[in-house]
Amino acid sequence: MKLSRIALVGGVAASTVLLIAGPAAAHVSVQPVGEAAKGGYATLNFKVPNERDQASTVKVEVNFPADHPLSSVTPQAVPGWKIDITKSKLDKPLEVHGKKITEAVSKVTWTADEGEIAPGYFQQFPVSVGALPEDADQLVFKAIQTYDNKEVVRWIEEPTAGGEEPDSPAPVLKLTAAAEDHHGGAADDAKKAADTDASSKKSSTVASSSSSDTTARTLGIIGIVIGIGGIAFGVLAGRRRSA
Repeated sequence: MKLSRIALVGGVAASTVLLIAGPAAAHVSVQPVGEAAKGGYATLNFKVPNERDQASTVKVEVNFPADHPLSSVTPQAVPGWKIDITKSKLDKPLEVHGKKITEAVSKVTWTADEGEIAPGYFQQFPVSVGALPEDADQLVFKAIQTYDNKEVVRWIEEPTAGGEEPDSPAPVLKLTAAAEDHHGGAADDAKKAADTDASSKKSSTVASSSSSDTTARTLGIIGIVIGIGGIAFGVLAGRRRSA
């Protein structure tokens, strides 16, 4: 009897651990495509898993950080989903490329039109954003997930100072060190390509110049040889006439 009770208690404890770990392991998250460099632009994927066995996700709301507003937020079209963009007035205008921005996107909402996130599946919602702040190491995007049975899950809890993950963590984007050109690898690749092209053109010019010099020298030598031959022929002809 004691052994059976111990086994039962152990099984209940194990089930409890699984139930607690399950939701924490599958929550709304955000990941950049490549790197999210400070001061630059990036494409972000908001990954939304469906955690319910008997309900589908039909609405996703992502709130953008008010303490670090982004001047440019452009969501990518997702088949079967309608997109609504909410903008809010800024307490302090942003200056971008010499222009003052007085409002910024505060929320993007995806609502299922002909599609939904069924049990056992997830959906990614891409968004192009920038310019990322230079005075922050991370950005917190609070998200709200709604199911077709009217259940609402709020992924809005920010990370704790101790590094422990809360029960309903908000998506957190880690920022990397700023790139020199504030655009990332694509700009670097373009610069390298331009430098390579310029180098190739310079090499071609040098080779062409060298080839021209060689040709000129060859023709000059041939002319000298012909001239010497003509003089020799003239001298021999004169001697024959005298004889």
